[in-house]
Parts: sequence; C-alpha cells; structure tokens
Amino acid sequence: MPNEAPHTYDVITMGRVSVDVYPQQTGPLEDVTTFSKSIGGSPTNVAIAAARHGADAAVVTRTGNDPFGRYIARTLPEFGVANAFVDIVAGLNTPVAFCEIFPPDDFPLYFYREPTAPDMMITTESLPMREIERARIFWTTVTGLSEEPSRSAHHVALAARTAAAGARPGHTVLDLDYRAVFWVSPQDATREVAAALEHATVAVGNREECQVAVGESDPVRAADALLERGVELAIVKQGPRGVLAKTRDETVELRPHRVDVVNGLGSGDGFGGALIHGLLQGWDLGRLLAVANAAGAIVATRFECSTAMPTTDEVETFLQEHPTEEAVDA
Repeated sequence: MPNEAPHTYDVITMGRVSVDVYPQQTGPLEDVTTFSKSIGGSPTNVAIAAARHGADAAVVTRTGNDPFGRYIARTLPEFGVANAFVDIVAGLNTPVAFCEIFPPDDFPLYFYREPTAPDMMITTESLPMREIERARIFWTTVTGLSEEPSRSAHHVALAARTAAAGARPGHTVLDLDYRAVFWVSPQDATREVAAALEHATVAVGNREECQVAVGESDPVRAADALLERGVELAIVKQGPRGVLAKTRDETVELRPHRVDVVNGLGSGDGFGGALIHGLLQGWDLGRLLAVANAAGAIVATRFECSTAMPTTDEVETFLQEHPTEEAVDA
C-alpha cells in the first residue's frame, strides 16, 4: 500500500558490499592453497556488527545478478540484517576482495571491482528515502562518495537526514574510511568529505583518514577540526596508541587492548557496530568508547570479518577480563 508507514530501523547503513575471500593460511597469496568466503564491505559489515548487538538493521547496496549476489542476499537475514534494499544491477559482477594475512599488523587488501562495482551504481531514485529519513542512525562511508552515481545518492540521502532531523532526531554517522584505490586524488576526497560533514553528527576515522578529511593527523587537532565542521562527536583511531573521542564538552582517550592479533581487517567494523549500539542506548562517552574499543579488539583475534562480530555479552565478558585503560599523557 503506497500510504503505508515506513518501518523505522535502528540503523541503516549504505554503500560497499562484496564477497571477501579469505586465505586459510597466512603469508603470500601465491602460497595459499585453501580459501573461505564471507560477506564483506565496510558498511555492510557494520550493519552485521550492529545486528549482533540486537539492532534492527538494514543495508542499502547493490549486487550483480550472479551467485555471489545471491549469496549476499540470502546470507544477510541470517545475520539479522534486512535485505529489502539490496538491489541487482544487470551487467555487473558482484565484487570480490582478497586479503593477505601477515600478523600482527600487515593485512594487504586486493579489490576486484572492474569496470565498476554494483554498489557504486546506487542512484538517488533507488534510495528508500522514507526509511533513511526515519532511521534512528544512518551510517555511510567516504568510499560511497568516490564515484557517480553513488556520490550524488549519498549527498541526497545525507541532506534528507538533515532536513528530517527536527522531526526525527537521530545520528548520522560518516565513516571517514578513505581508500586511495577508489579515488582519483586525495583532493577530490577532501572536497566530497567537506560537503558530507555538513550533515554528519558523528565522524569516525583513523589519523590518515582525518588528514584527508580535515588536513589534520594529530588526534586532538583532528577531533577539534571535525567538531568545527559541525559534528557532535569526533572519534579518532590511533592504532597502537588507542582511540580518542571528543565532544565540545568532553574528551576520552583509551589505550588499546593487548591481544594476539589474527586479522585486523574487521576491527573497525566491529568498533562501528558497538558504537551504534552505544549511541542507541544513550551511553555516556566513556562507556561508549570502552565497548567499541573492546569490540574492535575481539574481532582482531578472529579470522574473518562478518562472522567475527561479537555479541554484547561477549564484549562485556571481554571487558571484565581486560579492563579498559585510559590513556595518560607522558
């Protein structure tokens, strides 16, 4: 029925999807003999991670009309993520991504998305606009801004969130997720991120991504620059130095958890899913960051990404066994 009220999701993510093909041995891919597959793509993994915490989640993306696309559409509901907004693009293949695993800190990625990926063919007309406007949290990544028509669709969705904010308060999160392979130049990314930040209430990125976004890599200066752009919460990941979160009134900085890293690629997505959970619960900044930081650490100890996302109980148990340490200036 055309006048039926749209469903209000806890979170809708939008953008990249793929099938990740994981080597079952560490070391160079040319020496690997067996592989496994799982759903991939950062915003899709974030939706899965949020669903593991009980969020009512959906993802807006597009796949090819091929076995990998059918695998994605079939598997998302098994993870608790609605596939109602996963469309098919004729003539394009669902992308695949390979990684190499060199623990503890080297995990090269190889993207196969030529001539373009279906998720870059998200159009303004294909957007579930009413659901995007009503979602309690809307999560996008910078990668979706790298190419048309996805770029325009993302800007339209972000602007619609701003226009609807008065009637339906909620967070709009921009994951700074800059990957040079998707961009003509860093300057193009800086320009598009500046426009997107006008509509974001939360920004999340590592130091290198903050440098591209706002010209600052020092964590405090980067967070301040993001706050000056209008976000309410800026989170800067610092790798082995931990993570910093800043609002206009409060700053929290946490040390990383010391874990035996198996594969660090999904840590940011696990962090994002837990961040969404904390935002939905209305947690204070310290608890919000502690749970997200722990979720990311847990994922780093596991082999794959989407299947590695922890539940809330797993995060709470981890925190009991690995107490959070606040960073202290030397």
